[in-house]
Amino acid sequence: MNVPKETKRFCPYCKKRTDQKIDLVSTGFKRGELRRGSISRSKSRGAFPGMGNKGKTSRPAIKQRKRKTKTTMRRVLIYKCKECSKSKIAKKSRRVSKLLIGENKK
Repeated sequence: MNVPKETKRFCPYCKKRTDQKIDLVSTGFKRGELRRGSISRSKSRGAFPGMGNKGKTSRPAIKQRKRKTKTTMRRVLIYKCKECSKSKIAKKSRRVSKLLIGENKK
């Protein structure tokens, strides 16, 4: 999906319509990835005392290629005002496989 580098939209800080630069919100690293079948969860089950069999299962944890189901990611846009240089995050995220900012179609 192609998105322009800048656009005109309402700035809630300036209280008027201004030119704004479009950028992507950085995702950072994932926290608390202890879903059922994750490798980190199975490691922690064996490491600490607790209920059950402490991770001693008859089959190994699910492989990486089997866990990933979605082919697209949620991308959130951030708009930075050129006058007051304050930024505002978009209300809705877009589920896209590839997001190109400011690139022309060939």
